[in-house]
Amino acid sequence: MRGVVFDGKQTQVVDDLEIREPGPGEVAVAISAAGLCHSDLSVVDGTIPFPVPVVLGHEGAGVVEAVGSGVTHVRPGDHVALSTLANCGACAECDRGRPTMCRKAIGRPQQPFARGGRPLYQFAANSAFAERTVVKAVQAVRIPKDIPLPSAALIGCGVLTGVGAVLNRARVEHGDSVLVIGTGGIGLNVLQGARIAGALTIVAVDANPAKEAVARQFGATHFLTSTEGVRDILPTGADHAFECVGRAALIRQAVDLLDRHGQAVLLGVPPATAEASFLVSSLFLDKSILGCRYGSSRPQRDIALYADLYREGRLLLDELVTATYPVEDFEKAAADAHEGRVARAVLTF
Repeated sequence: MRGVVFDGKQTQVVDDLEIREPGPGEVAVAISAAGLCHSDLSVVDGTIPFPVPVVLGHEGAGVVEAVGSGVTHVRPGDHVALSTLANCGACAECDRGRPTMCRKAIGRPQQPFARGGRPLYQFAANSAFAERTVVKAVQAVRIPKDIPLPSAALIGCGVLTGVGAVLNRARVEHGDSVLVIGTGGIGLNVLQGARIAGALTIVAVDANPAKEAVARQFGATHFLTSTEGVRDILPTGADHAFECVGRAALIRQAVDLLDRHGQAVLLGVPPATAEASFLVSSLFLDKSILGCRYGSSRPQRDIALYADLYREGRLLLDELVTATYPVEDFEKAAADAHEGRVARAVLTF
């Protein structure tokens, strides 16, 4: 079968991948579509260290082909969106409703794939850039069949992360002010999360002026090409600032532009050794700096919720899909994503 493999030096589309059958508590999914997220590109450029060779992709949707013993919530033929959380469901964090903090959900990559007799790693417990993948049952969330799969694919990462950061981590309330730095795939979902939450003033900042129209479509009430004008719109600062780029300088700006009791939420992914600085005294007015993993989401609940919001017209998914590419055109899709020409590029099988 076809898939996108990174061997530590180059990325290539291959057609001789193999994958084992699902075991107990697992689900085999035929991937129909998968979004190209910057996290995939970050594996390739080394920003995210990951063992190789690895089958890339982590934002996918498809059709259940087979289930292992003990799986009852999905069955062959069901449409599913995939999460990256291979959480155990039994530890203290899972029991508290915080599956993103499960210590078995990260850092233990499996090798369900093979090529020429050599095992390959699975990226983010998912590897959606393959015609077929095997995931833990908890990662497969059934969705209505009337949701287009290229749109549904984006729920599993960009939507869970961006909208979840607003609703689950920051808990933005009606009337709050929100600053969003960076309007790529994650930033756009933060914008629409803020709109759904009822934020009154939503300021989007992106160096590319061509992004203004789509930022406003997703919920921005104001658009700037730098943070210099934020104080003109929010003289006392923002209640919530979301850094969606992953640059230390922008993290500092997010903190500096907070109002009293404001929160800076970090969503961008800088290099693993990156450090940021801020004035300690600036936090004494009850300001907070919050990390956020995967939108602090509970995928079985949140994916179903976001699917319902989409069907009600309140959550934009189709509009996130700037372009679709057959998997063979991975390099073109990656180039378009790297250059910011697309909100989300979606690979199709």
